Amino acid sequence: MPRYTERIEQERAKWRQFKRQRPADIPRAGPGQESVWDYPRPPRVEPVPNRLRVEFAGIVLAETVSGFRVLETSSPPVYYFPPADIRMEWLVRGERTTLCEWKGLATYWSVRVGDRFAEQAAWSYLDPDQGYEAIRDYLAFFARKMDACYVGDQHVISQPGHYYGGWITPEIVGPFKGDLGSEAW
Repeated sequence: MPRYTERIEQERAKWRQFKRQRPADIPRAGPGQESVWDYPRPPRVEPVPNRLRVEFAGIVLAETVSGFRVLETSSPPVYYFPPADIRMEWLVRGERTTLCEWKGLATYWSVRVGDRFAEQAAWSYLDPDQGYEAIRDYLAFFARKMDACYVGDQHVISQPGHYYGGWITPEIVGPFKGDLGSEAW
């Protein structure tokens, strides 16, 4: 049986070699819009000039002006918060991990505030791969598991599907990975 790191490298190689297909009819981005089909692969990390906010169970769980977003072809941006700007007393680190072929091993976090519980509602990269060090220990939240998430004053919509965690704002256009039939994108 391969060692742990060998299995990770085998899985990473499998995903990087996966033949992806672009959908036939991708609308062009209009003025002031961004198409997820113009985002790069491998993903790019960039600072976010806007205030980011996450609300859950009547509290502001996270709020920052020091966030990053990760942009990857076919997915809405994923926003990462520095731990100093998160109410970490409400988060519990779990045992589950998944592999991103570019960023490395993700660790999942649950949120408990009073009697409200959101299982595996956030994730982070505790030891990200080269090129993604900027988001080390930062957390990203699944909008669908929170009460509300904002980029600036814009209330976000969760990326379709249950695996992906991108945040959709009005200027972001798809189609988005996570919709039915998008598995090969």
